Amino acid sequence: MKCLVVIAHPDSNSLCHAMASAAIAALTEAGHEVQIEDLYESGFSPPLTIAERQSYYHASFDAAAVQPQIERLLAAEALILVFPTWWFGFPAILKGWFDRVWAPGIAYDHASDLGPIKPRLYNLRRALAVTSLGSPWWVDRFVMRQPLKRILSTALFGVCAPTCRFEMLSLYKAENLAAKEVQAFCSRLQKALVKW
Repeated sequence: MKCLVVIAHPDSNSLCHAMASAAIAALTEAGHEVQIEDLYESGFSPPLTIAERQSYYHASFDAAAVQPQIERLLAAEALILVFPTWWFGFPAILKGWFDRVWAPGIAYDHASDLGPIKPRLYNLRRALAVTSLGSPWWVDRFVMRQPLKRILSTALFGVCAPTCRFEMLSLYKAENLAAKEVQAFCSRLQKALVKW
């Protein structure tokens, strides 16, 4: 498959980059075609521009500033998102990627009566979100009720790519892990991708 790996962490020596490297190695070894979108390294600008916002409800979205990112998304059959969970939310740069790249006419179409939107990302067959959290698993699951998993599975993939199989792997207590725990998680990640 054509796989797009989107990385959203500013530190190239981070745990997220180690997880992304493990994912890229597994995908490459399995024979998939891998495209890497490192949002910080590429200098991706997260804020939606005025022109983009004003074009949201016009005949065509002003995609000029993000056309390369859009082309990579539309070419992908599988999407791997690697990011830290900060304040139980996305890093601003990844949220901006969703705001600017998953736009009308690209990821979905507006209904004529502005009712439920219509999906467009039927090319996506698989998606995996890989994230690190400082909190323990029970805070994410029982206190916060996994907000990012719900947003990704319901509001993004569920609406824009309804035929896509979505999974999520979360590494908890990420600020206090031994090297063997990180390696165990990376091995788990690679085993999940081997099944693709």
